[in-house]
Amino acid sequence: MAHEYHAWIDWQRGEAEPFVDNRYSRVHRLRFDGGVELPGSASPSVVPLPYSSAAAVDPEEMFVASLSSCHMLWFLSLAAAQKFCVERYEDDALGTMARNAEGRMAMDLVVLRPRVVFSGAKRPDEAAVRALHHRAHDECFIANSVKTEVRCDPVFDAPA
Repeated sequence: MAHEYHAWIDWQRGEAEPFVDNRYSRVHRLRFDGGVELPGSASPSVVPLPYSSAAAVDPEEMFVASLSSCHMLWFLSLAAAQKFCVERYEDDALGTMARNAEGRMAMDLVVLRPRVVFSGAKRPDEAAVRALHHRAHDECFIANSVKTEVRCDPVFDAPA
């Protein structure tokens, strides 16, 4: 069965912007089916200020966040199924853009760097955590939907 997901994008040209000279704001609104709204923009590294906004979310950031979030949700589900109690999960994910094999600019690498804190009597060893991340990657709908290399490099704190 197919599932549908909606995002609404709203952009309007400002009155003082001629548009055809390519000097117009790329700032827009993103709204999702649950009602959440975010300011969106082209990345300032792609479209210079003032025609973009560093304070808004850009498509490249949303792409990285989407992969990170999907991976995390699968990881949490898989850990719970194995009776591992996750206390905290954080990820400092990073995406890079470069020319692909066809010579087009593309997100060519996303590195997930999750740090997971477990609690309770049953805690996984490093091999088990790596296996959970591997399976989460295999199950992630978003990772399965893109041709970008998506790599997961978990962060482990040294034992105290």
